[in-house]
Amino acid sequence: MTDDKQHRNDIYGDIDKKPEDASPAIPAATVILLKDTDDGIQTLMLHRTSKVHFGGMWVFPGGRIDPEDYGDDPDDVDQAARTAAARETMEEASLSIAPDQFVWFAHWTPPASVPKRYATWFFATSVEGNHDVNVDGQEIAAHEWIAPSSALERHSKGEIDLAPPTWVTLYHVMQYEKVSDVLKVFAENPHRVYETHIGKRADGVRVAMWDGDAGYEATDADAEGLRHRLTMAEGGFEFETDITY
Repeated sequence: MTDDKQHRNDIYGDIDKKPEDASPAIPAATVILLKDTDDGIQTLMLHRTSKVHFGGMWVFPGGRIDPEDYGDDPDDVDQAARTAAARETMEEASLSIAPDQFVWFAHWTPPASVPKRYATWFFATSVEGNHDVNVDGQEIAAHEWIAPSSALERHSKGEIDLAPPTWVTLYHVMQYEKVSDVLKVFAENPHRVYETHIGKRADGVRVAMWDGDAGYEATDADAEGLRHRLTMAEGGFEFETDITY
């Protein structure tokens, strides 16, 4: 795969900017398709080609929200996000799922250092039975139903490349044994907002921080105190949080 460090630099930049210097975030949506198997939960992941944004990475189906996704209400961006998620699932994986079947569980905004930023609605839903997944070979090179723990293990070995929001989502899903457990927790709690700040520790290791982390406001990765962060060391990612999910 393409060098993992280079991808992280491309996605999150080397040094964070002030929020007021950030480029406008483009609304987007993605959906985590989950199914129960004899070996536990699996999720559909797509391998993007090098020609597109997030090139070479393994991602969930998704993309930007188009003007047509807004329907009759141009101000209802939450519904537009659901429509976009359903449309992208069909376009990228040939799976038809109604927008009202999605559970909205997170909203991610990249740090100000990212040149092209996507403010992304994250949805989840269950998929039962066997489905023929077809990818176009242009934007998506391959697909795989994979256990979240296996995806994280392969990432730590350098076999696949994952963006931080994908990594954190997989981390949370792997805490559960059944899809119904995941969706129940997501549905019973407000969606979690991740407004990312990026910093570096004194040893040069890059850290993504979110609200609730002691270093979040000052973008100080060495600040002592509460943790809500993803440490992105060369040997692999480490998620630390004092927040109850």
